[in-house]
Amino acid sequence: MDAIKHELSKQDALRNAVYLSSPARAQGPSLEVCLAKTAAEVLEAQKLRFNIFSEEYGADLGTNGIDHDVFDAYCDHLLVRNSQTGEVVGTYRILAPENAARLKCWYSETEFFMNRIERLRKSTVEVGRSCVHPEYRNGAAIMLLWSGIAQYMKHGGYKHLIGCASVSLRDGGHQAASLFKQLEPHLAEASCQVFPKNRLPVERLRCDVEIEPPPLVKGYLRLGAVVCGEPAWDPDFNTADFMMLLSIDRMSPRYARHFGFI
Repeated sequence: MDAIKHELSKQDALRNAVYLSSPARAQGPSLEVCLAKTAAEVLEAQKLRFNIFSEEYGADLGTNGIDHDVFDAYCDHLLVRNSQTGEVVGTYRILAPENAARLKCWYSETEFFMNRIERLRKSTVEVGRSCVHPEYRNGAAIMLLWSGIAQYMKHGGYKHLIGCASVSLRDGGHQAASLFKQLEPHLAEASCQVFPKNRLPVERLRCDVEIEPPPLVKGYLRLGAVVCGEPAWDPDFNTADFMMLLSIDRMSPRYARHFGFI
């Protein structure tokens, strides 16, 4: 019982740290970032996820207007909210290593064989289900999400972050294959590579299509993340998913200073 109380108090401290230490305003509309504290706030994130994933990726998420799975109950949900309208305009969900241990897996393990980074499990936060409302993709909302994640990791003492960056397969996969070709200089060393359970057959696709890396991928790379291998094909969301790994000790010095790690 004492261990459970300690873990609950730790999660409460993380929620308060993210809210209190993150910027309350950004350029343009007044935005704030915090962790969801109620089921109603989590539901707001799930509705935003549904709208983005169904409209932009063509994901088949049913008809109830909510994107949810069994991992949601074990995750903290980061929200960016327009403080003038009250609307949730960005979200990221965070699976702390303590809760991943309760689940006995990361979400990413549904898509990848991850034996090589097993040694990092106790110090690794997994993030996912990232989305930002189209009208707020000017960088401010994304930066607030990253600021919230950084505060979460800093106050929790976590050393590594993993997460998938998705690319739509509506064009048949050629853009995703071309992006993988672009990302080859950023491949992780062999000891940190993962292997897709349902791989995208990049060798059968064009790899010379001009593609601007999605904002999420560019954000990971600016921070100093590496790509952990070939993308997985997610038929449920109709995406190619790239596994990214960011280690605090290899973070870009510019962002390490910005987020208070050095």
